[in-house]
Amino acid sequence: MFEKVKQILEKHKILEGRLSDPAVLKDRKKFEQTAREHKELTQIVQAYGEWRRIQDALEGAKALLAEADPEMRELARAEIEEKEPLAEPAALRLRQLLLPKDPNDEKNVILEVRAGTGGEEAALFAADLYRMYTRYAEMQGWKIEELSRSGSDRGGLKEVTALIKGDGVYSRLRFESGTHRVQRVPVTEAQGRIHTSAATVAVLPEAEEVEVSVEEKDLRIDVYRSSGPGGQHVNTTDSAVRITHLPTSLVVTCQDEKSQHKNKAKAMKILSAHLLDLRIREQMAERSAHRKSLIGSGDRSDRIRTYNFPQDRVTDHRIGLTLHNLPGFMGGEIGEMVQRVTESREAERLAELEESESELAAG
Repeated sequence: MFEKVKQILEKHKILEGRLSDPAVLKDRKKFEQTAREHKELTQIVQAYGEWRRIQDALEGAKALLAEADPEMRELARAEIEEKEPLAEPAALRLRQLLLPKDPNDEKNVILEVRAGTGGEEAALFAADLYRMYTRYAEMQGWKIEELSRSGSDRGGLKEVTALIKGDGVYSRLRFESGTHRVQRVPVTEAQGRIHTSAATVAVLPEAEEVEVSVEEKDLRIDVYRSSGPGGQHVNTTDSAVRITHLPTSLVVTCQDEKSQHKNKAKAMKILSAHLLDLRIREQMAERSAHRKSLIGSGDRSDRIRTYNFPQDRVTDHRIGLTLHNLPGFMGGEIGEMVQRVTESREAERLAELEESESELAAG
């Protein structure tokens, strides 16, 4: 670990020098890449500095325990009592930051929210979830571009797809993929009974052209007339587009734009993200067939979270965390939950990495 930290400290110093290099400053692309690398390494440098300060303080205090002066020994014991509880969390933070980065962490994402079981109530819940994510995105200063939407009769959403752009979007939202369940009294329920319904969320890294190659011969493209909720606003031209990727049977539709060309471009963007996600899941499955789950890989089969409105609580079943203030949570205040789930998954990765290293050392 320390050898890796040493290399990072040296690289961080080199990058700092490059950031003031006139040649780098003139090249916007090179400057942005250098700044991004510097920012990533700065987190590790700061974490190492904090860990080092705690270790130095502990070593100094333990040395003072041998002093003859009782007051000095008392001060040393107080210092040890203060610093020892901080040592392990600081070391854990440093080890987590040293984990290999997911190459998709800094990417924009394609967010998909679909109504599941529960009829109209599920569609209303899907709309609530989409609003929750868009408000969270706005709080982070991210940009949202809606790609497609299919509404329900009562103002809910059968499905919606959006592109979210910003710094580290995928790294923050990657573990939101899964089945989200809601327990509440629907507005249509006259008897006041609590109903359970669900919606699925998929978070896909935006695919770059060089990452996914889609050949025309693998596509079937159908065009048709688009329509709004309830069959209204029927278009007079065949502007809606349905693209089927024949090798995988993936189907993507887009009808929001009046232009067939624009709908096709949006549909291709969504399809490319799905194909990249599929490739990532296959690679993860090959590397991690023994793991209990593939959380964050795009696998949406498991229930990950329950939103219980009568009890004003939201529970993430993967980490057993329950938070209250559901109105605030649905209003986009999901940062604590996102952070806690991410930390839990990083801890799992760290444990797996250390287990693998132990096995290699033993072998």
